[in-house]
Amino acid sequence: MKKILLIGKLNNVVNETNQFLSKFFHVQLCSENAGVLEGMLKIVNPDLVFISLIGAYDIDTSIFFLLSDQYAQIPVLTIGTKEESRTFFKYYENEQFENLIRPVEHSTIMDAVCRRLGLDPEAVKQDAAEEHTGPSGKKRILVVDDNGTQLRTMKAMLASDYEVALAISGAQAMTSIGKKRPDLILLDYEMPVCDGKMTLEMIRADEDLKDIPVIFLTAMNDRANIEAVLRLKPAGYFLKPPVKDRLLTEIDKILNPH
Repeated sequence: MKKILLIGKLNNVVNETNQFLSKFFHVQLCSENAGVLEGMLKIVNPDLVFISLIGAYDIDTSIFFLLSDQYAQIPVLTIGTKEESRTFFKYYENEQFENLIRPVEHSTIMDAVCRRLGLDPEAVKQDAAEEHTGPSGKKRILVVDDNGTQLRTMKAMLASDYEVALAISGAQAMTSIGKKRPDLILLDYEMPVCDGKMTLEMIRADEDLKDIPVIFLTAMNDRANIEAVLRLKPAGYFLKPPVKDRLLTEIDKILNPH
């Protein structure tokens, strides 16, 4: 699937757009801050950037210069009312950018995204339908860790009982969640750039994702670190490497409460 970086305030428009596009693309949410965007562009390496101008009168306008100066090869779609679009149009008057005027149907958004990516909308829909067929019937667990060896170990530990998805960063985790919602997340607390705390905050900021139980995995067992983890109120936490039987028992308790 192609990757889309969706920028904007977390309002109904952004949430609805995210839900719709996530059926067909890997979508990663990002705040309208140039510093955050620059980091996310390097991590996600998106095929398209989608900017919501809804309620974004205080948006960091340097994001437009960042995209046009350093990422001119990435097509950009913006969406806003006529008034919002007029406010920002002066910042992106070139062929890299295309603006959609609200109100706009999802089909129009889909056509615009596919046109900018050089894709056939019907083929994209067919590919998405095929990808989501044939579910295993098992509950899905997403394991997030920046250590590839740890990811493989966790998958081997869980695969006989659960459908297991893997992500090597917080950004990749959000993309995976957008693609297919997990029933539970095992999240490494110590990761570079986007750590476990930041990833959990992004999950909880989304109305449709905030109730997904998250178990933290941490390699640090000092009191200050454990207290910091617990303050985030996760569904549970385990020191690395977790004991298989204890972890499976805890997951079962969370997913199948009696």
